Amino acid sequence: MHALRPLLLAALCLVALSGCGQKGPLYLPDPESPATAR
Repeated sequence: MHALRPLLLAALCLVALSGCGQKGPLYLPDPESPATAR
């Protein structure tokens, strides 16, 4: 079980990063480009 932990953590990190990159700016206004977010 401990051998799968690093893989699961890596997968979660990738999902979190991809989610923040796509859905992040859509829901959270970026200070750099608030007009683009809307």
